[in-house]
Amino acid sequence: MTLSNGATPPTAGTSKCLPTVTPGECFWQIARDELSDHRSTDQLPEHSDIVIIGAGYAGVSTAYHLMKEGAATKTIAILEARGACSGATGRNGGHCRPDFYGHIPTYMDRAGDRAGAEIAEFEIANLRALKKVIEQENIDCDFTLARSVDVWCNEESATKAKAVYDRVVAAGFEYMEDAVFYTGDQVEGICGVKGAKGCASFTAGTMFPFKFISHLIRGLLAAGVNLQTHTPVTSITPDPQGGFIVETLRGKMHAGNVVHASNAYVSGLLPEYSKNIIPCKGICCRITVPEGVTPPLLNNSYINRAEDNTLSYFVPRADGSIIVGGAAAVFRPFKHQWYDNVDDSVLIDSAKDYYDGYMQRTYRGWEDTGAKVDKIWTGVMGYSYDSNPHIGHVPEKKGQFIIAGFNGHGMPVVWLAAKELAKMVANDVPFEDTSMPRLFQTSQFRIDRAQAGKEEDGDILGTGKLAATRP
Repeated sequence: MTLSNGATPPTAGTSKCLPTVTPGECFWQIARDELSDHRSTDQLPEHSDIVIIGAGYAGVSTAYHLMKEGAATKTIAILEARGACSGATGRNGGHCRPDFYGHIPTYMDRAGDRAGAEIAEFEIANLRALKKVIEQENIDCDFTLARSVDVWCNEESATKAKAVYDRVVAAGFEYMEDAVFYTGDQVEGICGVKGAKGCASFTAGTMFPFKFISHLIRGLLAAGVNLQTHTPVTSITPDPQGGFIVETLRGKMHAGNVVHASNAYVSGLLPEYSKNIIPCKGICCRITVPEGVTPPLLNNSYINRAEDNTLSYFVPRADGSIIVGGAAAVFRPFKHQWYDNVDDSVLIDSAKDYYDGYMQRTYRGWEDTGAKVDKIWTGVMGYSYDSNPHIGHVPEKKGQFIIAGFNGHGMPVVWLAAKELAKMVANDVPFEDTSMPRLFQTSQFRIDRAQAGKEEDGDILGTGKLAATRP
């Protein structure tokens, strides 16, 4: 492989802590962008005041907010192992969907009602902040703001979901005024899903993630940020003279501060997170109908749980196509295919055919549309032991920061989390003085709990056995 600038990319090897050199093709990135191979300078800079590892949603958003938080006088470099936004951000479903009630009771049980509300409120504020910046900067990223519909096709699961919803309503959280839950004979007619037993809806957003990040990157480059793609970082060591030596497969550079924003791969440079943030593969696809066919209009996004409780997220696009992914219940038993696995060049074999005929068997009126899978791909997400991201100062490593472990739920979280982290990096603001939910703070306690725990006691495998301890 040769880069568009004529250079040859370094070989990242087979370590789970570095991404595969060539990911499988996905819909969002069919048209190759010049940013995929961009290097602001032919050689690495000798020094940068702030080095950000990862040019995805977390890394680019952090750089953007650093420029807004008084760091414009500092030099900033972004080092990316592959092309810009080639990881999970550029391969996800583009669903900016806050969690109003789904997992909130879990956080309430672990740390109290207020802790649960903090997360929901933060994610709702994140959606509003995204809408604001997209409008202010006129970002072309297919952003929509509409309703998202939760659907349960299993009677028992629908009953349990309603109980969860009622519990959050009873807690008096004001934001729940935007949510509504339906049961009874009219559910299928309300949501359009065959066999639906219960459904709920609230405000959410959708977007074209790669377009959004690409716009931000172009602005950063114009402001002087140095982007180095195809530059895998292999080690970070303290410099006796201060700061850090950042070693890459293309050479070394010096950094004043380091921000770890590589999500699923973060334990490669921070081994203490090896059991806290695990790389896990997911599956996503694009469904289209034949030319000349006008399918029934679906202008809501969905989280649909089939009768066997297999969950899929669903994002309609203005071009008439559908982005749908999930199906974790299908491939969960085949652990080696997805758990602790970073090979996004290979589909998850046990689930690669799941979405064939999905629209016909799931949504009313789609039976004769000829809808079929046009593109299917996989991506690598960072799943945390306790389902919360790790954000803040890396314990015992002054000058290093982390923003990672978003559990496939980064779209509703990262933008504001990066804004608050930027305050910590640029202005030495303590985590407690940011607006981030307390459960997001990385800590030695959380690190130790995961290191001492068993896989099945954490949240990643879906067993839900994590003890209700307070972080």
